[in-house]
Amino acid sequence: MASATAPAAAAPTLAPPLQQLRHLAEELRLLLPRVRVGEAQETTEEFNREMFWRRLNEAAVTVSREATTLTTVFSQLPLPSPQETQKFCEQVHAAIKAFIAVYYLLPKDQGITLRKLVRGATLDIVDGMAQLMEVLSITPTQSPENNDLISYNSVWVACQQMPQIPRDNKAAALLMLTKNVDFVKDAHEEMERAVEECDPYSGLLNDTDENNSDNHNDEDDVLGFPSNQDLYWSEDDQELIIPCLALVRASKACLKKIRILVAENGKKDQVAQLDDIVDISDEISPSVDDLALSIYPPMCHLTVRINSAKLVSVLKKALEITKASHVTPQPEDSWIPLLINAIDHCMNRIKELTQSELEL
Repeated sequence: MASATAPAAAAPTLAPPLQQLRHLAEELRLLLPRVRVGEAQETTEEFNREMFWRRLNEAAVTVSREATTLTTVFSQLPLPSPQETQKFCEQVHAAIKAFIAVYYLLPKDQGITLRKLVRGATLDIVDGMAQLMEVLSITPTQSPENNDLISYNSVWVACQQMPQIPRDNKAAALLMLTKNVDFVKDAHEEMERAVEECDPYSGLLNDTDENNSDNHNDEDDVLGFPSNQDLYWSEDDQELIIPCLALVRASKACLKKIRILVAENGKKDQVAQLDDIVDISDEISPSVDDLALSIYPPMCHLTVRINSAKLVSVLKKALEITKASHVTPQPEDSWIPLLINAIDHCMNRIKELTQSELEL
């Protein structure tokens, strides 16, 4: 006769500790796409800036603490039991989810530029914690010099950087504009250095060795090394580089002027206009990079012309958006038309020097 009471369900068997870490890493990775496309949480409550940043910093401290605990217990023997590991993993997962939940409290009306910075910091923390789980699951109980603590440091650094994130969209815009100025400055300096040395590849390949025999040169050709004409600029190339360098200098001046205007006249409540300025300014550095790469030999003059035109288009659009915004209280200010004239002069010269390419 069957028993009147059903047997109690057997408790689920927990996976081994390292397998639990790998599973948690996978779960954290699944959160990344959601964070990238996730929208701000809708609420009727008025946004409290001070409370938001306090909660975000507290959440970062919690994540950092969980990373420290996990690294400590899995960097020595004996490893935690499956039950203890489950508890550690639940705490890590909860800390990460709590941090993401705070990020979702930042509304769009606080500025897209600011939200991008906070989102980037959130992604760094989640990705860093996932890396830590993966490394600990593969190489536990290693010495402090190994990858587990390196991964822990990446999480810790990401958490430590939270207090340095700008607190409003104007500060966020200034940070992004400063980065763009630095990127363009670096590109310009690299171009100038290559031109001054008359060695675009900085001596990586030395074909002036007097001891090289004809047979050795033939061997280089077979191996696919560039020939002389591929390594150095022709006279026509060098003439074309001059207005290209001037155009990059104008790009740097443009970004600097825009940054100064935002710093001096930017208003924190004009978030949409600040976002527009940053969005178009973000296009300048990649356009400069495209032009800089196209001047290296073997140079295609038509490619240089196309990339120059793209950069000019971006620069003029950036100046137009800036001129029409609140950061330019006097749109008739002389520096904008002067800069546009300089940009046009560079482009006209580039067109003159590359006209023959169009006629081929």
